[in-house]
Amino acid sequence: MLRHYGAMIPHLKIIPTLLVLAACGPMSIYYRPGVSVSKMQNDTTICQVAALKDVPVNTQIRQNPPFFYPGRTICGAADDCYRTPGYWADGGFYTVDVNRALRGRVQDMCMAEKGYQPVTIPTCPESIKNKVPATATTQLPPLTENSCVIRYNDDQWQIVNRG
Repeated sequence: MLRHYGAMIPHLKIIPTLLVLAACGPMSIYYRPGVSVSKMQNDTTICQVAALKDVPVNTQIRQNPPFFYPGRTICGAADDCYRTPGYWADGGFYTVDVNRALRGRVQDMCMAEKGYQPVTIPTCPESIKNKVPATATTQLPPLTENSCVIRYNDDQWQIVNRG
């Protein structure tokens, strides 16, 4: 058991880095022009709850295949060689929610019925971020090919149209 725990420690160190990188990437939201951000978030929550009710979590435990470490041949100075035995290592276990993708599609359908469409907005370059006053978006503006998003530390964001 300790062997598996020790193998997980490097992976746990990666998580904060991934969270920082996710904040730098594009933002995906449900979009309907002119709707308030609070209404969009409320509608999203309603659809998430409905999708979870219709397509509940179905967690299954899976196992990665084991892998074999072959033995090594070790030779001394007088050509007296011996071979260490090989051994099998456990591939480890993981869990997967087999309903996740279906639940996402049901949520998308619910939001589409409310007039939203999923969009991905690229992150604004630092030069744009430095030019505009920091004001969180409260109403979804019209999007253009020049739209980008600035994210703030408090989970708020601002959609900007680069001129």
